[in-house]
Amino acid sequence: MSEFNPYKHLHVTRNLDGTLTRLDSPTIESHPNPLPGQAVVSKDVTINGETRTWARLYRPTRLPSNDKAVARLPIVIYFHHGGWILLSAADATSHQNCSQIASEVPAIVVSVNYRLAPESRLPAQYHDGADAVCWVDHQASDPEGEPWLRDYGDFSRCYLYGCGCGGNIVFFVGLKVNELELEALKVAGIAMNQPMFGGVQRTESELQFATDQLLPLPVLDLMWDLVLPAEIDRDHRYCNPMVDGAQKEMIGRLGRCLVIGFGGDPMVDRQQQLVTLLVTCGVQVDAHFDDVGFHNIDFVDRRRAAAVLSIVKEFIF
Repeated sequence: MSEFNPYKHLHVTRNLDGTLTRLDSPTIESHPNPLPGQAVVSKDVTINGETRTWARLYRPTRLPSNDKAVARLPIVIYFHHGGWILLSAADATSHQNCSQIASEVPAIVVSVNYRLAPESRLPAQYHDGADAVCWVDHQASDPEGEPWLRDYGDFSRCYLYGCGCGGNIVFFVGLKVNELELEALKVAGIAMNQPMFGGVQRTESELQFATDQLLPLPVLDLMWDLVLPAEIDRDHRYCNPMVDGAQKEMIGRLGRCLVIGFGGDPMVDRQQQLVTLLVTCGVQVDAHFDDVGFHNIDFVDRRRAAAVLSIVKEFIF
């Protein structure tokens, strides 16, 4: 694949200043006022004005009740896929996924629009995730806080959910939670859907699927090259936490974790290594690996999307 062009594959070009020019992703506008028959409403809020981090909030239009009082819903803080360099919380696939979570779990969903690489490299995305957790926590005590969270959210049942690189983000944000001064928010679980991890040494699945139509090896390599700081390699903990023994004590405090993977994903070996690491550190892990399927199959196959959502719902409840 020496002549393969990963930039062309991703529909991006590298500018002289190191930034990327990306083709516009399909977006969906938020709708705070429900239309007839609409199952979910959404709106955008600012998380951090300095970093321009924002989030799209979702809530079901029909709120469950107990004894005529509105029941508190779990809060899902969601991090989208895109290999660190693509998409946003306004992307059509992320919008649809979050709408389904809000409607079918049901839950209040906070979809974080974190900074992209290479304009912002790691650990900027982890900082954005921590900012989002702190922002959600603050809404519980702020009299003028976000009403969808303050009035309908259960801050004792907060879940971090990430897809692809978002799964990497929630892993490291979960490690940071114990360092944050949270007043009301409790992370009840961390869900990682086909999380993105790597390493210097190639795994069998990476070699087997080196020419994968979606994520061939040159594309994975480029994504890591664009997001990792220049002075570190792919055996740094940001990319390969399996080789960093110093983190084991922190990992042991993660609590419940869900890991979902598919046998045709080039990163499936990394994901299974992550499960082994979590179990070794004493974490309660719920692992679901399907031998059939490829990376992001649940974003193009409705049946797989329904199966993944069912797994996530069962994990939350």
